Amino acid sequence: MKKQLRWRLLAVLVVVGVALGVLWPPADTIRLGLDLRGGVHLVLRVHTDEGLQIEAETDARRLSERAGLDGIALASVRVASPTEIVVDGVPAGRDAELRRLADDQLAGYDRISAGGGVHRYRLRPDVEQARRDETARQARLTIARRVEAFGVTEPVIARHGVAGDQILVQLPGVEDVAGAKAVIRSTGILELSLVEAGPAPSREHLLETTRGVLPSVLEVVPGDDPTGDGQDVLYLVRRAAPISGRDLRNARATVDEFNRPAIGFSLNRDGARAFAALTRANVGRDLAIVVDGRVQSVAVIEEPITGGEGRIRGEFTSREASDLALILRSGALPASLDYLEERTIGASLGADSIRSGLVASTAGLMAVALFMLVYYRASGVNAVVAVALNLLILLAGVAAAGAELTLPGIAGLILTIGIGVDSNVLIFERIKEELPTARGPRTAVAAGFDRVFLTILDTHVASLIAAAFLYQFGSGPIQGFATTLFFGLVSNVFTAVFVSRTLFGLVLARQRGGKLSI
Repeated sequence: MKKQLRWRLLAVLVVVGVALGVLWPPADTIRLGLDLRGGVHLVLRVHTDEGLQIEAETDARRLSERAGLDGIALASVRVASPTEIVVDGVPAGRDAELRRLADDQLAGYDRISAGGGVHRYRLRPDVEQARRDETARQARLTIARRVEAFGVTEPVIARHGVAGDQILVQLPGVEDVAGAKAVIRSTGILELSLVEAGPAPSREHLLETTRGVLPSVLEVVPGDDPTGDGQDVLYLVRRAAPISGRDLRNARATVDEFNRPAIGFSLNRDGARAFAALTRANVGRDLAIVVDGRVQSVAVIEEPITGGEGRIRGEFTSREASDLALILRSGALPASLDYLEERTIGASLGADSIRSGLVASTAGLMAVALFMLVYYRASGVNAVVAVALNLLILLAGVAAAGAELTLPGIAGLILTIGIGVDSNVLIFERIKEELPTARGPRTAVAAGFDRVFLTILDTHVASLIAAAFLYQFGSGPIQGFATTLFFGLVSNVFTAVFVSRTLFGLVLARQRGGKLSI
């Protein structure tokens, strides 16, 4: 018996030692959630229609190019909506060829009508939903890369909402809200395009070179006046940029030859090859660097550029140059974003929440301890020690799992105190029932624990199932509560059954008969 008690005591000491090791020092091991640490809470909606539009334009261009290679002269292949492509001017006698070609190039579309040289193709609902999901997923990954590069530690970036087109962003400890929002929201599309005309003060002046008509292969893009007077000017550039952000390998903040903030960039192998061919064929012409549909700088191509290196000049501050380099480096968002919700939580409010949570937990623990000591006398000490160790192991589990302690999590911690006391009350009352019929206190204690164990296990398993559902289907605050509840339930089974029984064993081992104070 003494040997078994010795092993029980050793196991308790090992668990407590591990818990203390995990929690030391507390400031570095316990991660505080946004509501306790302070920071920014954002909910963004991804315009998935824009992602569908880009995919549809890509599909239409692919079909048009393939038809041209096969000698099918089409009047146009246009995108009527994000989910519909219209093919006009199919030559007579080539309908069957175009259908076979469309079956190959537009695999995710259904042909909904045909006649008079016009074919319509509509995106299938399952493919549409898959593309929307992919757009939202790419947006979340891009935001995550930007937030990580922005220097935010332990951020939360996750899909949000029933429709799946919302993203939850929580940035603990962030104070520059405007800077964080600008980095997150910017689409970050880089294009290197030849300048056909400009700069010009108005669209009319710009289109004088094209007799007032804007060709379909060109587009008008705004930019800063190179004279530096702060006014916008317009440029006429190629719509299909030979070099884009997909060719970008790296971007970094730097300075130009006048020691002004700039952004240096380098291209991948394919981009460098295309850049060299572009500059070799257009020596003496202007090259515009366009970011998010705005000309940031224009340079004259003085000689072929073969190294795949370039520099973006503009009216930047050092911070703006650093943020723009970060945006370009992390990749372009697949669609634009809207802010549906924004909350800023100050650090002082988080400190007040921590203080209130500690006061509530301490008050609850003291009230419970007082009740147990008054009602169960010396055995109440057993319950107090078990509950205290329960809280210690709970916090160690939260820290070891890398979970965040939130304000709802503190509520779960306080609830754990009640659950621990409830378990001890069940055990103590059963022991009291066994004392008159048992052969001494040791037999009563053993019978009490053995007969209550299944009841405690049953209730805790049912509660664990509830906690799992709360975590799976709940939002951030609910998940914080469920996390604390989970670790509290698991540790309570250990402390209420194993630790409490060990403490009873230590007390009874020192007695030679007598009564149990309960």
